[in-house]
Amino acid sequence: MHVVYPGSFDPLTNGHLDVIQRASRLFDRVTVAVLENPNKRGQYLFTAEERLNIVREATAHLPNVEARTFSGLLVDFVRQVGAQAIVKGLRAVSDYEYELQMAHLNRQLLPGLETLFILAATRYSFVSSTMVKEIARYGGDVSKLVPPATLRALKAKFGQG
Repeated sequence: MHVVYPGSFDPLTNGHLDVIQRASRLFDRVTVAVLENPNKRGQYLFTAEERLNIVREATAHLPNVEARTFSGLLVDFVRQVGAQAIVKGLRAVSDYEYELQMAHLNRQLLPGLETLFILAATRYSFVSSTMVKEIARYGGDVSKLVPPATLRALKAKFGQG
């Protein structure tokens, strides 16, 4: 089975990487779909190309994982790559409420499309890209929260090394 794991990944965290690694053990093929939303261009810390490169470097050890950018409707991307399902990571009940709505909407747009949820590992359940950016912006240590590719990119972005 081929699944798509979508997100902005701005930046990729160890929580995201954990979901990717676990999905890669469960499914034949995983496409990490890095969202390029033109309406949010000024709101991202990293460009879509930078985020794509970080994901590719962090997942290079996983032979059945590929990363691509997409814009527009997720269901159109799922159709384009020939995937059968969407995988989403859940950290808390608040994530579930939002993701449940998205799953129902996606199934309405593409009947038969399943969304599968992977619960965040406890050690990453508090990690968010927003928090990582904030800590890194002020020079805090995020080395335990992100893969090395993300850490290097954050340090370069904030002129810390």
